[in-house]
Amino acid sequence: MNWKRRVILIGMAAFLVIVNCSGCSLRPEQSYDKSGIAMDTTISLRASGKEAKDAVEESYAKIEELDRLASAQNPQSDVSKINQHAGLDYVQVDPAVYTMIAFAKAYLEKTNGTWDITIGTISQLWGIGTDHARVPDDEEIRAALALVNYHDILLRPEDNSVKLAKKGMYIDLGGIAKGYAVDEVRKIYDAHQIKNGLINLGASSMYGAGHNSKGKTWKIGIKHPRADEPDRYLGIVSVSDTYVSTSGDYERFFEKDGIRYHHIFDPQTGRPAGSGVMSDTIIVRNDIPHAGMLSDMLTTIVFIAGPEKGMALIRSMEGVECEITGTDGTVYMTEGFKKDFSDLDRDFNLEQ
Repeated sequence: MNWKRRVILIGMAAFLVIVNCSGCSLRPEQSYDKSGIAMDTTISLRASGKEAKDAVEESYAKIEELDRLASAQNPQSDVSKINQHAGLDYVQVDPAVYTMIAFAKAYLEKTNGTWDITIGTISQLWGIGTDHARVPDDEEIRAALALVNYHDILLRPEDNSVKLAKKGMYIDLGGIAKGYAVDEVRKIYDAHQIKNGLINLGASSMYGAGHNSKGKTWKIGIKHPRADEPDRYLGIVSVSDTYVSTSGDYERFFEKDGIRYHHIFDPQTGRPAGSGVMSDTIIVRNDIPHAGMLSDMLTTIVFIAGPEKGMALIRSMEGVECEITGTDGTVYMTEGFKKDFSDLDRDFNLEQ
């Protein structure tokens, strides 16, 4: 078998997995797989162990529950209720939603709002990824930006309540919810004594537990940000008991007059981030608190910050490694990332 067919591809909504099953199967070695659609992406869960089936089924149900709670597209979700009551009332939410929002706000303060979960008014204005994507005019952007400010997220921890201070504000947890889900699934795996397995939530978040069926580290293919071929990688990163997340300007975008407009917005400008980044990948050690949320969130923060500031941020953090692909083809990596990386595509050059 060609080794590349055993590589898992991250960085796109549909990704290459070791075993691509539409349902699930129990094998003699007591491994269990299940795939499907949730949280606006393709998910794939795999576990090996005596309680593999229970772990995967419980995890799948948890992801579906979190999707119902945190989706801004679901008018009955807790997030939608917060948005509907913006400028009016506090909304009591599920502890999971409160945890995501509180964690995000704490990091927004640390990074001075490089990324902002209240960016929803801007996302809606541009409509990227929908049938009505367009380039809004400056006046529209200014009006929407007036409603983007993480300081206006008001938290009431005693009863898990959240309020947006201004009417018309809109939060979107798309940059953190999948990471939270991976954290929760990992807890379920641990409770069922799953030492080897894979938690794969599409383009955003992944956790490789232990080793694959061959007893080797998990091989993760990082998508080539400008190639359409499904087996064309920027490179391969090997992980074990590690979280991996990626973001890129190729996930949702449209082009007009030769300009690519992507879905990762800079909250300072109200426009797609022009930081000189095509994609970035974050690896977080599994003993870091809330590692899944952190890895998910950091991919967006680093993308917006750009190579210089992004690398400086990651190098200041314990247990976090990073790769950034610049729009000029230069690839930047922390030393820890380099140790587990191989097969850099010929289109790119590693910063010396």
